[in-house]
Amino acid sequence: MLRNFTPFAVLFSLAPLGIPPLVSQEPQATLPKVGNTDPRLEPFDRLMFSFLKEQKIPGATLAIVKDDRLVYSAGFGWAIKPNEEKGLAGEPMRPQTLLRIASLSKPITAMAILVLSQTGKLKLDDPILKFIKVTPLPGEKIDPRFARITLLHLLHHTGGFDRAKSFDPMFRSVVFAQNAKTKPPASTDIIIQNMLGRPLDFDPGEKYVYSNFGYCLLGRVIEKVTGQEYETAAKSLVLTPMGAKFPRVGRSLLDQRFPTESAYYDLEDRKQKSVFSPFESVVRPYGTWYHEALDAHGGWVASAEDMVRFARIMDHPNKDGRLAKSSVDLVHSRPTEIPLKAEEKAPKTWYGLGWQVRSVSEGKFNAWHTGLVPGSSALLVRRNDGLIWCVLFNSHGASFAKTASSIIDPLLHKAADEVKEWPQAVEVPSETAATEPGF
Repeated sequence: MLRNFTPFAVLFSLAPLGIPPLVSQEPQATLPKVGNTDPRLEPFDRLMFSFLKEQKIPGATLAIVKDDRLVYSAGFGWAIKPNEEKGLAGEPMRPQTLLRIASLSKPITAMAILVLSQTGKLKLDDPILKFIKVTPLPGEKIDPRFARITLLHLLHHTGGFDRAKSFDPMFRSVVFAQNAKTKPPASTDIIIQNMLGRPLDFDPGEKYVYSNFGYCLLGRVIEKVTGQEYETAAKSLVLTPMGAKFPRVGRSLLDQRFPTESAYYDLEDRKQKSVFSPFESVVRPYGTWYHEALDAHGGWVASAEDMVRFARIMDHPNKDGRLAKSSVDLVHSRPTEIPLKAEEKAPKTWYGLGWQVRSVSEGKFNAWHTGLVPGSSALLVRRNDGLIWCVLFNSHGASFAKTASSIIDPLLHKAADEVKEWPQAVEVPSETAATEPGF
């Protein structure tokens, strides 16, 4: 049974800003909206209502920062859909609603590695085997090329893992557990143990191939260096100092959902076999993978507000004493380990340290990351003009080929370009209020 949200204790006043009511009902959209906004940012309201309606997605949250100030934060549609047959009134999406952010987890992990690097706890050119003490399964031998994989290779997705040639090990929970003669689903250590006995798909540093497993390994590095579980360490190193309040590693099953977390929807109610005993057929967002094992590459749940708080520190290094300007430069820098052929030009887009990066002009970059698991889709964007936004959906959309985040990406840029005047800031709900206005 779906659980209702724990009510928020105190709602916030919008009167000083002359902003429309906290909860609005748009007749043309027949969807609720919760949150503060500004008439000058109406293009975003219009986009979100029309997008959810056209894509048939139950709900989403959108938060926007302009020049280090939170200027927009709202929830649209339903975190839990109404169901008259089951007597459910439904829960509207709120600015503080937690949603799975999937691969938006990778920038968090990358920043934690950078903070540890700044304090001398590790070096980016350290070999991964310096930190990973798991051994292969009995009778299997480690590929000697593993010894050449560095932390920088993993951050850049150049470590030697190609899921198109082999598979994505993070979604082989049952097989890997059986190989290790343990109860499914497989933990991160069991996944690594299985992978150490397999040959790499290419030489480390040879090319870029996106790898969830590489960031899983980075999570274990963080644990080894700090002596803490990954979630605890990442909060301490990155999220708490940078103002994010509610992110946490999510859970696999519906009955383990956090009190203020959205439900997740497959628009066609497709089912697959669960990775949990007795391995019954379940709706895809709940139990068809082991979400807890995705921690460092795809396991976090957060609010859109949390994610723009996290991302804004990239534009203001040294503000909290944690992230240095030199580290931000590394985030934006091109991977140097990938060789260019003589006739090739350096690409204008590349994967930096936890972010996709595009060069706009000398010293100016746009950066972004997307996230996708069945039942949720996410997008985090940092533009070089001081704009940051995060949009989170509680469905991945009609298909994996055309996800909600990929479709809305250009539309959000268009809406931003329609804005003639940006407000200074919005008031922040009491649950997320900080010491200064906006943040």
